[in-house]
Amino acid sequence: QVTAEAARAPQPRSPSVARQAKAMALQQIRAARLLPRAAAPAALCRLFAAPAVQKPVLAEKAPLAGLSGLGAPMTKRNAGVSVLGCAIAMVAVGGCAQGIGQLFAALVVGMARNPSMKEDLFTYTLIGMGFLEFLAIVVILIAGLLLYSE
Repeated sequence: QVTAEAARAPQPRSPSVARQAKAMALQQIRAARLLPRAAAPAALCRLFAAPAVQKPVLAEKAPLAGLSGLGAPMTKRNAGVSVLGCAIAMVAVGGCAQGIGQLFAALVVGMARNPSMKEDLFTYTLIGMGFLEFLAIVVILIAGLLLYSE
């Protein structure tokens, strides 16, 4: 009885048997016409990959596919347009620098008119400079987004 039970127990598969089982499964899938003949095992990995990794299926046309101009979908990356948008956004950094210059010029004029308000004027100047620096940082971040976006 012990030998009969041992004979019925599943034996561990060798690598060649596992490879043959995979090949038979692939042949059955092909026979069911679920996968074309040219499909390789790498194609099976792509078939079961995450949706973000899969290539888009172009079976149906999008309703906006016939549009041109602003409604047309982008098909390629226009690097020149993103560089131009980044350069236009960086002009605002020059505006921030001009604002800081005017802020300190007003500080000097205010100190010349009323020297007793020196500490208060300097405090207000530093608060204004903080706002201008924050604006410059936001502009630089938006320019980076414009440069590296599609």
